[in-house]
Amino acid sequence: MDQRKRLERLGAVLRDRCPALELRENEPMSRHTTFRIGGPVRLMALPGTEEEARTVLQTARELEAEPFFLGNGSNLLVADEGYDGFVIKLAGALEGLRAVPPEEPGLGWRLEAGGALLLSRLSRAALEHGLTGLEFAQGIPGSVGGGVTMNAGAYGGEIGQVLVQVAALEKDGTERLVSGDDCGFGYRRSCFSGGDLLICRAVFALPEGDREEISARMEDFARRRKEKQPLEYPSAGSMFKRPPGHFAAALIDQCGLKGLTVGGAQVSEKHAGFVINRGDATCADVLALVELVRERVLARTGVELEMEVKVLR
Repeated sequence: MDQRKRLERLGAVLRDRCPALELRENEPMSRHTTFRIGGPVRLMALPGTEEEARTVLQTARELEAEPFFLGNGSNLLVADEGYDGFVIKLAGALEGLRAVPPEEPGLGWRLEAGGALLLSRLSRAALEHGLTGLEFAQGIPGSVGGGVTMNAGAYGGEIGQVLVQVAALEKDGTERLVSGDDCGFGYRRSCFSGGDLLICRAVFALPEGDREEISARMEDFARRRKEKQPLEYPSAGSMFKRPPGHFAAALIDQCGLKGLTVGGAQVSEKHAGFVINRGDATCADVLALVELVRERVLARTGVELEMEVKVLR
C-alpha cells in the first residue's frame, strides 16, 4: 500500500472509531509553525483527550503509518512541498491546566498542564497562583510538550528544574509515567527528544512566592526579550545550537553577517542568532541562508555551527 492510500485508509478508520476526532487533510503547515513557512501535510489528527490520542496512535500503528508529533511549531521548519505523512497535534482538553494545593505544609503547589498548553499560559497561571519558578517561560513560544522535549529555558531557568512528572503515550498507545529525575534533561534535550513519546501531561512543583516580585521578573524578562530579539518577525528563535566555548550569535556577528539575506529570509539585524521571515520566505530560502552562514563562520573562525531548528520534509 502506498503512502497516499495508507493515509486515506487511516483517515477513514479514525473517522469510524473516533467520530468526534478532528482530522484535517492537506493542512498548510505554515499555520502551525512560528516561522509561518511550510506546505501541506497529507493528514493531521488533533486529538482533544488522552483517550482519542491513544486510539489515534493504536490505529496508526495497525496501519503502519508513522506519526510525527507536533507542538506549537516554534522549533520547526517545514519543507515548501509540505510533508507527505501523518502529523499528530494535541488540542482540546489537552490544552488544560489544573492547580493542586499542597497536601502537606511545606510541600509546595503543583501545576498539572496538558501537553498542548502554551508555556506562556502556564507561566501566567503560576503568577496568578503566586507561584515562582516559571517566570523564565513567559516569553517562550512553545507548548508544554515541546518545552519538556527540548528542556526549554531562558534567563537561567529551565523546564527540568521544576518538572516532577510526565504522562506520555508510546507509539502503540501504552501510557508511560516518567519522573522528572528520569527525563534525562540536558542542554535543549531530554529522553523525549527522539520523538518516540507523545507528551500528554506534565506536572510542575512550584514554591509560593511574592506576586509582585514574580510579576516584576516576568516584566523584566519581557522587556529584555523585546529589546534584544526580533519579535516583530516570524522566526523559530535561535537558529543554531550553542557551540562549545562560544555563542553562535557572537560568531555570526563577528563575521559581519547581520542583515545577510537570501530571498525572504534574513539574519536578523537585531539578533544575529535569529533567522527571520521577512514576509515571503520559503523553506529553501532559510536553508540556503543557513548554509551560507555556516560556511562563512567556519571559514573565518574554524567553528562549525549546527542547526537547533528541526526540518520536516
